[in-house]
Amino acid sequence: MAEEEEYGTALIAELYKPPALLPIAQLKDALLYTIETYPVTIIVGETGSGKTTQIPQYLHKAGWTADGSVIAVTQQPRRVAATTVAARVAEEVGCQLGQDVGYSIRFEDVSSAATRIKFLTDGLLLREMLVDPLLKRYSVIMIDEAHERSLSSDILLGLLKKVLRKRPELRVVVSSATLDAKDFLDFFCPVDGEKINGKSKEEYGRIISIEGRMHPVDINYLIEPVSDYVERAVETVMDIHNNEPDGDVLLFLPGREDIDDAIDMIADRITDLAPGTQRLQPLPLYAGLPSDQQLYVFQAAPENTRKAIVSTNIAEASVTIENIVHVIDCGYVKLRAYDPTTGIERLATVPVSKASATQRAGRAGRTKPGKCYRLYTEAAYNAFSDSTPPEIQRSNLAPTILQLMNLGIPNIVRFDYFSNPPSELVVRAMDMLFSLGAISPEAKLTKPLGTRMAELPLSPMLAKALLNAQTFGCLYEMLHIAALLTLSGTAFIAHDGNLKQLDKVKRKFAVEEGDHITLLNVYEAFITTGRKDAQWCRSNFLNYKAMQKAVSVRNQLARHLEKLGISVSSDLSAQRAGGIFSLSPSERIRRCLTTGFFAHAARMKPDGTFQTANGETTLWAHPTSVLFHRKADWVIYDEIMESKGKVFVREVTKIEMDWLVEYAPEYYRVKQR
Repeated sequence: MAEEEEYGTALIAELYKPPALLPIAQLKDALLYTIETYPVTIIVGETGSGKTTQIPQYLHKAGWTADGSVIAVTQQPRRVAATTVAARVAEEVGCQLGQDVGYSIRFEDVSSAATRIKFLTDGLLLREMLVDPLLKRYSVIMIDEAHERSLSSDILLGLLKKVLRKRPELRVVVSSATLDAKDFLDFFCPVDGEKINGKSKEEYGRIISIEGRMHPVDINYLIEPVSDYVERAVETVMDIHNNEPDGDVLLFLPGREDIDDAIDMIADRITDLAPGTQRLQPLPLYAGLPSDQQLYVFQAAPENTRKAIVSTNIAEASVTIENIVHVIDCGYVKLRAYDPTTGIERLATVPVSKASATQRAGRAGRTKPGKCYRLYTEAAYNAFSDSTPPEIQRSNLAPTILQLMNLGIPNIVRFDYFSNPPSELVVRAMDMLFSLGAISPEAKLTKPLGTRMAELPLSPMLAKALLNAQTFGCLYEMLHIAALLTLSGTAFIAHDGNLKQLDKVKRKFAVEEGDHITLLNVYEAFITTGRKDAQWCRSNFLNYKAMQKAVSVRNQLARHLEKLGISVSSDLSAQRAGGIFSLSPSERIRRCLTTGFFAHAARMKPDGTFQTANGETTLWAHPTSVLFHRKADWVIYDEIMESKGKVFVREVTKIEMDWLVEYAPEYYRVKQR
């Protein structure tokens, strides 16, 4: 997913209808019979039909948890969706969140021994399989929104297919909002003539369709294509507002920049509306939007006001916003795609699929007949692909392969994938893991390094650096840095878009060595001053909630290391004399980072850009980097991404060329001239 929604639990009351009014209520008995009878049930239903909140409750009341078992509901990679849905279900069940109903997401577990309905990300359920490979504590596992085809959910489907052969009593429920249900059923069911646990294809699974209360939606296409979809989208919003009766507008745009531009353009044009006419309230919705601003989207508009919600694909399938009557679809989405040849992740704006276009149009017919305005021609729609390529076919697979190996899957190539990944992605991932020392030349997980890297909920490169930190006498500092790197650049926040002031404040923490040591300074300043003073955080443009989260993550990473037998409390090795310990703390940290990120090395050219070690790719330091306007010779970086034709690197730190040869002799050799 290009975007990941962040919804606050305050939205719960606004988001949901009473259970008895949901379309799924009339199918309760049929659902319970099917799940009782067949190992696999595929449920097809629109977002908003109630399948996520109601099915776990039906199963709980029908006795599927009576013996102490748990019902798991996976929520794709959307962490905060898991928390909000769990809070709603806890409210309906009448319990405190974390008791009968709980959730588990990366670095946050709000569940207990009493929990019987557990919402969690599919990645977390994969991690649970490390301890409990057959998931014996669960009686039913529901994979929600499976059509989104996230990397973790595809892997989970493959593993559950294996688990079902060993556990005939387990029930798997797969919910999808699109018409690929037969593909899911065929994946799990035995082929003709084969039997699994004595059951034939006909006895193994069923598809149930929930009829959503869809009203008719008129689809309107452009006669001629447009060059500026943002401009045309804003014109369409204003046309709807001036000429159409009541009903809110939902406009789909690819990313935050387009959304900000559209909101500004709408705000400018609102001033031209005649006095006394209905007001228009433009509202953004995208990943990373502060929770108080997200809330506005779901609340009813003030009297005599029409909402115009400008959203990424977040609003396509994951949530239902009431009173949407007009949908404007620009026809584009931002997707991440990993290039195995260069190791660069591209965030490209690409045409949506037909399935996505259908989902978007469906948002208009939830409460009354609606209209969808597609800002492209019908011929363009006919040329769209049927569905979005699954994540497994466009992602860096190194973390996934490391996890599969740790789960005891010896032959990665022969694993039963829902969609096979391209061989180039698998080869690149294996090369990376081998260079990091996580797998042997025979493609086996190394011990202890490989298994320890797999146990840590971090990228393989960062996991390797953290595991080496004790050797360099900087474990304490590396824990701080690792915790902030998991926040993906949300430590700083610009108030009211004041980027100039933000850059000025950032310089107080900045050091010439680069971004990682700068992050360390930010963390240490927060735990000494900002933790007790939210106003200090605001004046220093720090995201108080994100920093609190980093402290929590740091403590959990420390516990992970303790479980692996690495003592965090006794990290006094830096006080030893001689050798590596005679170096400055900054140099020890940068050397330690090099042991993990050596494959992400680049050299600065005279014009201020960087070049990869093989000389084939030109890189730019991201504008948020400390090294954006500073000189360096060699650097390593945490993240590499192409956007708008340029390849940017984030979290950049100065290193010495000799360290690359010293810590990765298999990867780098110095040419003799």
